Amino acid sequence: MTSGPAFPTAIPAATVIVFRHGANGAPAELLMLERSGEMRFAGGAAVFPGGRVDEADRELAATLDHGLDLHDAAARVAGIRETLEESGLALGIKGRIGASEAADARRMLHDVGSLAPVLERFGWQPDLAALHPWARWCPNWERAFDTRFYLADLGTGAVEVAADDTEHTHLFWASAAEALAMAARGEISVIFPTRRNLERLALCDTFDAARSYAARFPIRTISPARREIEGQMHLTIPDDLGYPVTSEAMTTVQRG
Repeated sequence: MTSGPAFPTAIPAATVIVFRHGANGAPAELLMLERSGEMRFAGGAAVFPGGRVDEADRELAATLDHGLDLHDAAARVAGIRETLEESGLALGIKGRIGASEAADARRMLHDVGSLAPVLERFGWQPDLAALHPWARWCPNWERAFDTRFYLADLGTGAVEVAADDTEHTHLFWASAAEALAMAARGEISVIFPTRRNLERLALCDTFDAARSYAARFPIRTISPARREIEGQMHLTIPDDLGYPVTSEAMTTVQRG
């Protein structure tokens, strides 16, 4: 995964695609949250947990022995923090973690705003290796989010989760194919990057399949570009990074 900001004014961010086993051998389900309609970015859209990388995330990453590029490590820390804050899931963390501990840690995180004191309070350690690189997206415009996408596996998913009620209205679990069908029926809205990643994820029925599929392709920053196709303007992405759909007509694109 390439180091540093994709563009000079880009804002580093992280997104975690959380998997849990599907029931009775069905395809894995993914955790999605519906953003409040009042949010400036992707208001009302269904998204994966995530957010911008804070300075405290970079400071914590610099203290850890991980063998990763520091930008990558800081993004993983941000992904762990945002997932806990937004859904209550303590993923990418080593230690004794039960439902009550996770709930208490989430409340503390809301109060203190950074992950390091939460980890210290509960005697936990970050497990950055639990997050697996999937993609990196950054539009080429002023102060765009330079977002690194990671995969994480919850396993059985027998845990309590709830939206944070500040940035999101509710959360739900659905397979990638189900989420796309919900969008087609107008039940949820998805912005261009989310739709393209759901289409790619729909090729993989399990977490292990998705991780193996991701390993087949390089992680290059994807910056969607406008291109005319058969007389109509489309938003396009490269065709060599494992995405089954690489363009969409501008008339239907949702960009956030």
